[in-house]
Amino acid sequence: MAAAPAAAGAGASRGRQSAATAAAWGGWGGRPRPGNILLQLRQGQLTGRGLIRAVQFTETFLTERDKLSKWSGIPQLLLKLYATSHLHSDFIECQNILKEISPLLSVEAMAFVTEDRKLTQEATYPNTYIFDLFGGVDLLIEILMRPTISIRGQKLKISDEMSKDCLSILYNTCVCTEGVTKRLAEKNDFVIFLFTLMTSKKTFLQTATLIEDILGVKKEMIRLDEVPNLSSLVSNFDQQQLANFCRILAVTISEMDTGNDDKHTLLAKNAQQKKSLSLGPSAAEINQAALLSIPGFVERLCKLATRKVSESTGTASFLQELEEWYTWLDNALVLDALMRVASEESEHNQGTSEENALPHTSARTQLPQSMKIMHEIMYKLEVLYVLCVLLMGRQRNQVHRMIAEFKLIPGLNNLFDKLIWRKHSASALVLHGHNQNCDCSPDITLKIQFLRLLQSFSDHHENKYLLLNNQELNELSAISLKANIPEVEAVLNTDRSLVCDGKRGLLTRLLQVMKKEPAESSFRFWQARAVESFLRGTTSYADQMFLLKRGLLEHILYCIVDSECKSRDVLQSYFDLLGELMKFNVDAFKRFNKYINTDAKFQVFLKQINSSLVDSNMLVRCVTLSLDRFENQVDMKVAEVLSECRLLAYISQVPTQMSFLFRLINIIHVQTLTQENVSCLNTSLVILMLARRKERLPLYLRLLQRMEHSKKYPGFLLNNFHNLLRFWQQHYLHKDKDSTCLENSSCISFSYWKETVSILLNPDRQSPSALVSYIEEPYMDVDRDFTEE
Repeated sequence: MAAAPAAAGAGASRGRQSAATAAAWGGWGGRPRPGNILLQLRQGQLTGRGLIRAVQFTETFLTERDKLSKWSGIPQLLLKLYATSHLHSDFIECQNILKEISPLLSVEAMAFVTEDRKLTQEATYPNTYIFDLFGGVDLLIEILMRPTISIRGQKLKISDEMSKDCLSILYNTCVCTEGVTKRLAEKNDFVIFLFTLMTSKKTFLQTATLIEDILGVKKEMIRLDEVPNLSSLVSNFDQQQLANFCRILAVTISEMDTGNDDKHTLLAKNAQQKKSLSLGPSAAEINQAALLSIPGFVERLCKLATRKVSESTGTASFLQELEEWYTWLDNALVLDALMRVASEESEHNQGTSEENALPHTSARTQLPQSMKIMHEIMYKLEVLYVLCVLLMGRQRNQVHRMIAEFKLIPGLNNLFDKLIWRKHSASALVLHGHNQNCDCSPDITLKIQFLRLLQSFSDHHENKYLLLNNQELNELSAISLKANIPEVEAVLNTDRSLVCDGKRGLLTRLLQVMKKEPAESSFRFWQARAVESFLRGTTSYADQMFLLKRGLLEHILYCIVDSECKSRDVLQSYFDLLGELMKFNVDAFKRFNKYINTDAKFQVFLKQINSSLVDSNMLVRCVTLSLDRFENQVDMKVAEVLSECRLLAYISQVPTQMSFLFRLINIIHVQTLTQENVSCLNTSLVILMLARRKERLPLYLRLLQRMEHSKKYPGFLLNNFHNLLRFWQQHYLHKDKDSTCLENSSCISFSYWKETVSILLNPDRQSPSALVSYIEEPYMDVDRDFTEE
């Protein structure tokens, strides 16, 4: 775009602008009808043709129109900004104009984020809207990107102060005007360029905040390997900058659909995986690899995550950060904090006699007392999120080794009481429009992120024993010795220099707060998931006994039976945990029977199980597997439990097993299978595999056929089961991890799983163990395409 002429040629300039306006407005002779100006500008913005910028108008016309429309002089300022921002300008006047524009927009943004704005009339247009409509956003992008232009081999430069003003104005426009952020997100070269502005401390916070908002709406994930000198950029961040940068990383390393992983059908996910294999690694995977290649990156994250509040940024630096950029992390959080402290100070002084009042107390001196912890919490939850995502990525083992080496777990253990699970104070800060118990509160979010990290860290990995201290590891060894069973190899291999220190390990601390959690707490789900992940994998008697000795089973049963928990998510997590805790463990079943010691209690327990088999089927599976093992053991202790335990007696009845089997098959279909409910299919297979071992598979299939007929739906269930098993073959025979999980959790070899499915899918109608033998010809529908509804 040609630069506007200097002030000496203003008259000629106005003539050219008038001509441009006349051309844009067709036959209207250069005097557009005032009522249509904003509409035409909007159309020009959408089409790229016609009126799109203030420079297409004369200053006289804009001044006259401004008197009627009250545009706050913004179009005229943009006209001047265009004239003073050409390539050969010294930008001094340009910066002065930006200083005039900035407060006009920042006041609006302040009101917007604090929700203090009043409903505007349709005829009133916000300053940010006018700024964007007259081409302000595009002009600022051009100004910011001037350093990418070389003239005679030399790159142009603009000051950090000017960049800062441009970024502030852009951010405020994004906050208040719909569609601006999306338009910026479409300019990939601009988004990449923004990363280079983070090299300066003066512009870092404004740049990071703008990038975060842009990436939040960007349709395609940005690739970090396209950012110039990424390794150098990140390595030069101080710890405070790195913590803020994690907010951006959270968007760049998470797969687009991770948040709703359990809700996506396995059909859709399998199709996506096949597509991904042909396309190569996803952008998120590439970004994870790019970060892990940066020397010292994970180590610095671990230091940030485990840093004590006393080691964090000093008060003066923190206040400067708040004053410099009111939108850091969350605008409303800072504003609310300032207002609340000022209000509390005012109320305190009003209720105190003049003699006792604290004359030197001010919001400025009080603020750090309450904000310093919140400052650290906001940092840590972002850092923990990044570590959690990396733990679940392709380089999981590499990340595991590093965070073990850099003592993340012992560090978090030391912060547990004072920061992570600290008691709420009456003045605890929360996000704008929320309360202390809201899931959006920083305190709450940090706890949940911490629990998710523990879940990812423990899940099917031998490093889980780092959650214990030396004394607790010795306790595991003693349990194995007393039971006369070999010690778990992973316990023997645990590097004792990397475990938790202090009186209690992290797992024990978690159990303590878990048992004290209120019935309605949102943490119950995450706590149960974190503890369950410690038990997942090959069943360990020592691990189970370690938790049983700490009253975990009684706590779970209290929550399920006595508190009659209503939350489906919490119930599912408690049933899953109970199943892992009791599986193959005679002592656990004895404890169960001791707690559930009346028929009334047992009926409440069964009611909870039967209320939703999607939630309880993992417990049904574990009890079924345990029953099968106990029946094949010759031991007085086992015989006693078999004769006394209500739950084992209930599951041992064929009608009970058939009822579970029928319902498990009936509540799922290939088109509705998800990661959450596919367990129902595997539980139904476990029941049939155990029946096959006892040569009772034909009996169970015949009983299913009778149940179909009694429900007046001949063929419906068995056809559905046939389709489900066909999908099972497709899904599991190509996924090593899933098959290993099935084998470890059931103690049934995967080859036996495959054989049983093949026998059930045998097309020979003469086979007594084939599903088709029990579907009458008129109702046969076993070859339906999975994609058919």
